[in-house]
Amino acid sequence: MKRAIVIPDQHFPLESKGALGCVLKALEMVRPSHFINLGDVGEWEIVSAWKGKYNDLNMTFHLPLIDLEIAAVNDGLDKIDEVLDKIKCKERYILAGNHDEWLDRFVENRVGEHPVLENYTFEKACHWEERGYKYYEMNRPLKIGKLNFIHGSYTNIYHAKKHLEVYGSNIMYGHCHDIQRHTLTKLDAGTIGSWSIGCLKDMRSCSNKWLRGRLNNWKHAFAIVTWWKNGNFQVEVIEITDGRCFVWGEEVTGGS
Repeated sequence: MKRAIVIPDQHFPLESKGALGCVLKALEMVRPSHFINLGDVGEWEIVSAWKGKYNDLNMTFHLPLIDLEIAAVNDGLDKIDEVLDKIKCKERYILAGNHDEWLDRFVENRVGEHPVLENYTFEKACHWEERGYKYYEMNRPLKIGKLNFIHGSYTNIYHAKKHLEVYGSNIMYGHCHDIQRHTLTKLDAGTIGSWSIGCLKDMRSCSNKWLRGRLNNWKHAFAIVTWWKNGNFQVEVIEITDGRCFVWGEEVTGGS
């Protein structure tokens, strides 16, 4: 039997401590054979695509700030990997997100002037190979059994429907930070579905300055996926509220 815990956008160091705590405890309870991180691992605020051209960054000033953010992201990943090592979960996957690609675009634009930046790509900065993860570039699908995983491509109001219609296959993703599900029936494929599984980012206004107080429909969650031998699967989306959730009937408290 294959079983995975799948986590959506963390945005370290702006993660929800309570939501992440629930995931860490769930990992010990479920003891999955597979772990899938759907990306947007870091916020990467310093190299944000919304802050103007990468060439405008002053390397003397900004590089130490980028170093601090990389350290904070790796600290969050260390907490996850500590549990994965403990439960001997060796099948680990990372699917780069659009925020993670900001780091890569920054390197691409400046590495000619500053060769030291070769080690600042998302793949190298987070040491994915050393951590034992299989690395997937932005929206390169990972397929296990009859279910595909990507970071996420669309953000329209009915994005679950859009993903399913475009990809035409069972698919799970993050990116949009909310929870949606959509199903379709195809003549040859039968019933297929798409799952948007929320986020693990802190949703308080102090951690989301760019929202400027606007309401949002974000939801903390993660997923448990179990496969039969023929590739069929069962999805359980575990919603987290105020740092609490139920996993298989047992209450899990992740903290505040």
